Amino acid sequence: MKKIILASNNKHKVKEFREMLPEYEILPLEDIGYYDDIVEDGETFLDNALIKAKAVVSFLNSKDFKEDVIVVADDSGLCINALGGAPGVHSARYAGDHTVEANRQKVLNELKDKQDRSAYFITVLAVMNLDGEYKFVEGKTFGDITPDVRGYAGFAYDPIFYSYELGKTFGEATAEEKNSVSHRARAIIELKKVL
Repeated sequence: MKKIILASNNKHKVKEFREMLPEYEILPLEDIGYYDDIVEDGETFLDNALIKAKAVVSFLNSKDFKEDVIVVADDSGLCINALGGAPGVHSARYAGDHTVEANRQKVLNELKDKQDRSAYFITVLAVMNLDGEYKFVEGKTFGDITPDVRGYAGFAYDPIFYSYELGKTFGEATAEEKNSVSHRARAIIELKKVL
């Protein structure tokens, strides 16, 4: 089974990748002994995905890693049109720290008086081999930001993102429903074409 090293220890992301790429062995960073924090200070989603991919490839090469693997790094975020694309690349730390509830609340507060609540989730995946050659793909899904939290499934902004295609928030959707239309699912479909 071919191995993908996913440049993440986020259990939700690892689970989604494993569900959508069952033909690959998906290894999170902890499985290769990588515990450093990667500073994502890029200006775009692709910048951040490449920063992560390069850091992991550099780590593997420093360990003289010989297995046939590819590194996949993703950067994802929520882009809200009325907020000029925010939170964008700052989605994970929009309210300061990695606090999901605070991030959601900040978005809801900022949209309180806005008519336009349209938004999209985007995922950019960088696929890199150990020689540093890379390709990238992206996926998007569109919806509106609800005025309140709806549902408890998913993570991060899922309970306030009303999917046009599902007719409910990602927080109200099953994993199968979300995976059928999500930005990450669409990026992974594109990823399969370049693997």
